[in-house]
Amino acid sequence: MTVERVSPTDCVSMAEVRAGVDAIDRALVALLVTRFGYMDAAARIKPDRGAVRDEVRKAQVIANARAAAVAGGIPADEIAAIWDRLVEASIAYEFDAYDARVAAE
Repeated sequence: MTVERVSPTDCVSMAEVRAGVDAIDRALVALLVTRFGYMDAAARIKPDRGAVRDEVRKAQVIANARAAAVAGGIPADEIAAIWDRLVEASIAYEFDAYDARVAAE
């Protein structure tokens, strides 16, 4: 049985809630694939390994996520923590991509 995704306010069963969450999770992963593609691009563009970690940019990205969470009425501290982990994972991925690029040159 396939449950069609409905808006959260229209859900009347847990099957609808779960279908919605699963659909959102698939969409989030697809967006993360694209986001990590930008990390590949950054690793290709940045002139040296020292440019991979940018604490000012990291703080800006987390502040943007926090502000969006506040605007959306969801827990800002928790979203900021998720984004901190996301940015750290992105930095680690970018270091690996940068190192692979340099090794291939």
